[in-house]
Amino acid sequence: MSIESVLTDQLLERFRTRAAGYDQENTFAIEDFKELVELGYLKALVPVERGGLGWDFQMLALAQRRLATAAPGTALAINMHQVWAGVAYLLNARADDRLNMVTDWIADGEVMAFGISEPGNDAVLFDSKTKARTADDGSVAFDGVKIFTSLAPAFTRLGVFGKDEATGELVHGFVAKGPGVNSLNDWNTLGMRASQSHTTKLENAVAPSQWVHSRLPVGPNADPLIFGIFASFLTLTASVYVGIADRAVTLGQEALNKRVHHDGSKYSQDIRARGLLAESAMRLLTLDALQRSVAGDLEAKVDHQSAWFPKLVTLRTVAGDTARENIQSAGQLLGGGGYFRGSEFERLYRDVQASWYHPSNAASAANTIASWLVGPLES
Repeated sequence: MSIESVLTDQLLERFRTRAAGYDQENTFAIEDFKELVELGYLKALVPVERGGLGWDFQMLALAQRRLATAAPGTALAINMHQVWAGVAYLLNARADDRLNMVTDWIADGEVMAFGISEPGNDAVLFDSKTKARTADDGSVAFDGVKIFTSLAPAFTRLGVFGKDEATGELVHGFVAKGPGVNSLNDWNTLGMRASQSHTTKLENAVAPSQWVHSRLPVGPNADPLIFGIFASFLTLTASVYVGIADRAVTLGQEALNKRVHHDGSKYSQDIRARGLLAESAMRLLTLDALQRSVAGDLEAKVDHQSAWFPKLVTLRTVAGDTARENIQSAGQLLGGGGYFRGSEFERLYRDVQASWYHPSNAASAANTIASWLVGPLES
């Protein structure tokens, strides 16, 4: 099935219409979520013979972009499920089957969420403040706080990690929603409100032994799991912001085709307005090429070796930067009506600010690139 046959123009218009209400009321995009479940969108990477859409990773990235043109908050929520689907897909394609259980769960209708980020932990995947205790039966109990847990009202399985108190290793596994997995219902933010990315407190949250899939040393390492998580998270999160950048160009285009000056001349004939729109479109075309290149190379298993992480963080960073620039340009083209609460522009202007906070942030991305080119900072 094509992306457009699943995410139809009519569906996107429904999502766009509902987005204002979710944002105003600070509620989860439940109707959007139900429609996407019914369409099989959460099973996009599951093979057709197992009830999925049978898409590849590049198709999913482009689909997330299309979804975000209508409802970024919905796209960001679904993204965290799709990130785990993507990690499992990318690992399996590289002959690593440790997350095949995730694909099995998704085929059975489970909804995944991402419990990695922690308050004050800028080491991200390379260390953890969450405590992990391994029992004699191999199960692991986690105690800690995870932030930005998107899809909080709907997930059934949460991917987490923490530091084993006995060995010092970082233990990765999954816990089920239920006892010990407590949502703080604290999502009241500037934008992306429909994602309902609540803080999650883990209190003796137990991952059964068969759900504990990796034990890794503290610090950077070359384990395929780390590559898979970064690749899926950075690429799919970038796709949400490519979608916002895309929608900003469309809004500017519509404005130039509709607005007229007091003297009756069309905005489409205004040199300054045309320049703003053209610059936005040029930024989008550049970003489009980067998105397709990175997602396509992941699908094709291109071996970029030490250049992979620079490519991934560049995509995520440029996507956020471009989305913010394009939204700012759209605001100048739309006129004063966009300044009022409830307009699509006003919502997008707030939603796009979330791009500052996703890993890797601008400083981290710059350090990644610099270290690739001239080596790490000396102690």
